[in-house]
Amino acid sequence: MKTLDRVLTWLIFAFLYAPLLVMVFFSFNAGRSTAIFSGFSFKWYIEMFTNRDTMLALQNTLVLALLSAIIATVLGTMAAVGISKMRSQAGRSAIMTTTNIPMMNPDIVTGVSMMLLFVFVGRFLMADNSLGFATLLIAHITFNLPYVVLNVLPKLRQTDKHLAEAAMDLGCTPVQAFFKVTLPSIRPGILAGFLMAFTMSLDDFVISYYTSGPNFQTLPLKIFSMTKKTVKPDMYALSSVIFIAILVLMILVNLAQAKADKQNQQNPRR
Repeated sequence: MKTLDRVLTWLIFAFLYAPLLVMVFFSFNAGRSTAIFSGFSFKWYIEMFTNRDTMLALQNTLVLALLSAIIATVLGTMAAVGISKMRSQAGRSAIMTTTNIPMMNPDIVTGVSMMLLFVFVGRFLMADNSLGFATLLIAHITFNLPYVVLNVLPKLRQTDKHLAEAAMDLGCTPVQAFFKVTLPSIRPGILAGFLMAFTMSLDDFVISYYTSGPNFQTLPLKIFSMTKKTVKPDMYALSSVIFIAILVLMILVNLAQAKADKQNQQNPRR
């Protein structure tokens, strides 16, 4: 039975990661074919870094993902702290249901509804262009918030509430008690929420398609525009770089978390 479980596990991993490995493999192809490997070459990586439009789209994507993840992490942490301190169970359930709507809603519904809202507000304010970087940023923050809240709330539930009270008894203000006691204990949840928000923003296409203006193009939008003709292999190279960078980042985060947990087990007084 254990052998069968292992075989099924490896088959699932192979199914998930085989397309990514094929993409990385053909990013080093000397030719343009995605079926015939003509020879090993860094040609498409060189072309990727020298293509100004591609680099601009990548820069826009990273700036948008970083800003939206930071703002969503701050707002989501504040919301999680507020929800955890609510005494009314009915009120807490209502807030959590409202928080989960952007995550459970289909992306196309969220994108179209936000587009209509931004256009309405733009017309009301007599703006020349209703959609742009600001509307795209607001949209990304909106669908990133639930992921941050759902990552921070469990850590808040695991934190002993009496620790903050003890800190205030020893002279800390409520703000100081939060930053010196509560924040360090929920830091893993905040980091996980930030990484989730950053990844979701980096990956988003549908909502970005409806809420972006003509003067701001992200990488998913650029790749979609290329599918009408042909996707050049330099996109394989760029996608490979992003995949490897995120993989290395996740490995480092997990190693750091494992090291911190080991230190806490060896020094329980900390």
